[in-house]
Amino acid sequence: MTANGNGVGHAEMADRPGGVAGGVASSAAQDGETDAPDRAPAVATEAGPGRGWRARLGLLAGLVLGLTAFLVLDGPALLSFETLGRHHEAIVAWVSAHRLAAVLTFVAIYVLAVTFSVPGAVWMSVAGGYLFGPVPGTILIVVSATLGATAVFLAARTILGEGWRRRAFSGGGQQLAKRLRDNAFSGMLVLRLVPLFPFWLVNLVPAFLDVPLRSYMLATFLGIVPGAVVFASVGAGLDHVLAAGGTPNLNVLYDPHVLGPLLGLAVLAMLPTVWRRWKGPDG
Repeated sequence: MTANGNGVGHAEMADRPGGVAGGVASSAAQDGETDAPDRAPAVATEAGPGRGWRARLGLLAGLVLGLTAFLVLDGPALLSFETLGRHHEAIVAWVSAHRLAAVLTFVAIYVLAVTFSVPGAVWMSVAGGYLFGPVPGTILIVVSATLGATAVFLAARTILGEGWRRRAFSGGGQQLAKRLRDNAFSGMLVLRLVPLFPFWLVNLVPAFLDVPLRSYMLATFLGIVPGAVVFASVGAGLDHVLAAGGTPNLNVLYDPHVLGPLLGLAVLAMLPTVWRRWKGPDG
């Protein structure tokens, strides 16, 4: 058995150029070529998490620094009706003379305000209606708010990482997270329609639940339209309020004539989810 097995192998090895040593070297080279691709990803895998954490920490630090800078530089005082009242003539004249620049500036400031979760998004919405009118203002508000909300959602999801999100919803939490993801669009639409929770909180929580980006963006875009219409309409009539030295009523969303229809829309948004639950998985 030895002669037919190992013996033949040694004879063939000896006939190769370089003899046994050459065969061993050739085999070692082949083994090295075979193993090399397996070792390279291991190195990349070990280096990858380090780079990922540094990127996440850098992104988190950027968001914190942006919010801190806004507060230190007295940003809330700038985004206020007092400031708008003192400079409204100059602002309106500049917007009329530089329409495109005004639109781009408004969108950029609104997106940054939502991304860094700074106070002032409601003020921006009212100012949008005041500066551009109810219909253009509504469009700019919806587009800007959706872009900003998407930016902070993606930033939060990147900072958390997939592994952390899985650990956060282990056990029974996974079932809850799955149910929320299965009804992501309806749930997000209700949260956007009904002003029960702060806008920044509704931007962040779906990142924890791993809500699909498409459902998040579409529900955000549609869900903030009614509120944008209300605030833009308030802003369109801001001239008389500012001339009297007053401030607009920002609690208008909680007026029964406004809140009632919003609640009705929220109920309609939940009907598909209720129907699926009633029919059951086999329905």
